[in-house]
Amino acid sequence: MSGDISPKPRKRCAIHPSIVRLTHWINAAAMIVMVMSGWQIYNAHPIFDFRFPAWMTLGGWLAGAIAWHFAAMWVLAVNLLVYLAYGLFSGHFRRDLLPITPAGVWRDVKAALAFRLPHALGHYNAVQRLLYAGVIALILLAVASGLAIWKPVQFQTLVWLMGGFDFARVVHFFAMAGIVGFFVVHILLVLIVPKTLAPMILGGTVPDAEATP
Repeated sequence: MSGDISPKPRKRCAIHPSIVRLTHWINAAAMIVMVMSGWQIYNAHPIFDFRFPAWMTLGGWLAGAIAWHFAAMWVLAVNLLVYLAYGLFSGHFRRDLLPITPAGVWRDVKAALAFRLPHALGHYNAVQRLLYAGVIALILLAVASGLAIWKPVQFQTLVWLMGGFDFARVVHFFAMAGIVGFFVVHILLVLIVPKTLAPMILGGTVPDAEATP
């Protein structure tokens, strides 16, 4: 009597867990509102010798922009805490964003420039890991410098660490610029590899050898 030799079905894992997808889109929406309202706030008291066009801003005037900015700030703060807690306690950061090594980044940069960088759904290459870790750090820096600007008396230590109130504004501006730069690169990569968009919206699974939960 022959035994059952049919292959066992391979275990499948989520490409992007639902909490990652949810926090991703909430973060994107909150950051867009904060950036556009922040540009309106910037226009009221510019740091550099330029202003953002009115069509790129949100709020209409200073008070309106501040209202939008603070509303989005609380959404971003809560969403960021949820994502960081999930990333730390679930092992998401350890599995998907680490390790980041100069050799690995350089290898994948060269492969990308030669249009030979493979992309497996659910797997972050070294360049993506660096970009995601970098934008998380930039968001935290934007939050810290924003608190220093918002409440300079209550957060005197933050103001001191930022080099004073005026320099805290500069730090906040360049943190914002880095986040916007990430958005631009991120969108370009999605356009180049459009198959990555659907799983971030609808979810999906792949064999566990290709993705981690």
